[in-house]
Amino acid sequence: MSDIWPLFRKRLDLKQFGSFETDVETPFGRIHCTMKGVPKGDRPVILTFHDIGLNHKTCWDTLFNHEDMSEIMQHFAVCHVDAPGQHEGANTFSTGYEYPSMDQLSETLPLVLKLKSVLGIGIGAGAYILTRFALDFPEMVEGLMLININPCAEGWMDWAAHKISGWTHAMPDMIITHLFGKEEIHHNHDLIGTYRQHIANDMNQFNLHLFIKSYESRRDLEIERPIPGGIFRTLKCPSLLVVGDTSPAVEAVVECNTKLDPTKTTLLKVRRPATPPRSHPAKLTEAFKYFIQGMGYTAFILLNAPVPSVPSASMTRLARSRTASGSSVTSFEGNRSRSHTHDGNRSRSHTNEGNRSRSHTTENQRGRSHTGGSMDGSANSNVDQAVPKSTEVSC
Repeated sequence: MSDIWPLFRKRLDLKQFGSFETDVETPFGRIHCTMKGVPKGDRPVILTFHDIGLNHKTCWDTLFNHEDMSEIMQHFAVCHVDAPGQHEGANTFSTGYEYPSMDQLSETLPLVLKLKSVLGIGIGAGAYILTRFALDFPEMVEGLMLININPCAEGWMDWAAHKISGWTHAMPDMIITHLFGKEEIHHNHDLIGTYRQHIANDMNQFNLHLFIKSYESRRDLEIERPIPGGIFRTLKCPSLLVVGDTSPAVEAVVECNTKLDPTKTTLLKVRRPATPPRSHPAKLTEAFKYFIQGMGYTAFILLNAPVPSVPSASMTRLARSRTASGSSVTSFEGNRSRSHTHDGNRSRSHTNEGNRSRSHTTENQRGRSHTGGSMDGSANSNVDQAVPKSTEVSC
């Protein structure tokens, strides 16, 4: 048994038991962890962290029970972390208990895990915690898939809105508006009802209130896009940002994308609904496979499902951003072209056929042509020197 998992090794024989749960003591309280699989050699462990109103089961079970994700789990161990007091059957904290801040929760991860490296998957509050963890311990994080990430502190207008909402709405309704967009709330009554019932009946309401308060009190991550020769604070690992196009977190995720290294960042926009882990497990699993392939783990991952006809430069190397002056937008689905509107009057059209041509129209109506995923530098030499932007992928 590998020594990188000493806190769990003494509890159960992991080779005999494929999955188990345990509580780990930290300076900020007990952290509930669920381990699946055995760490393999020097490969990172997949580490997940959930959002407010959820726990690791309600947040990740649909994704990790998907048949394609089971293939990944044959090669990587998984550790699900629950925020203090958020797991099923959690005891109510005492009245004087001081719930850890978002910063403190990120600081507990090295104490809990005792791992060499991780691949992080987080959503909402969990995405924020994993990002803070990666900023403070960059040597421990090989890559991040961040869903509905908001890197900013809560502004005073948001604070006032939440206060007013707290006076007029029950806590489950407040969480629903955090997890889902208005369109989803108004049209998908069965899904919303399921989540509302879970939040009201399955979650410890006192503990949940403390977790929400901690998230609302988060600090700005203070990340900025790197500039050659400058001093900056940003993620050093490859990052895949994911957001549903009807999600209330769209603007925050797009803003986060502008603050990260464009050569290491990809933005994936999933067509409704707003909760990709539950609603689009197949698409999310496929994106994650391409993401870790781009990090060099191709030898461990075999795509059993038919590979969609997508441009190799963008999908099979999701972690590698192009150096075009405009963000690249591509589709999961084969020979279907789509147009996207972004940043004012700029439009893009794409077709996924052999030697593919692309046309881009910018604010000043400059034309650019691309063939086979490479840029034609002879057309406009000044284009190649423009500030790069991270890759965008739509599905």
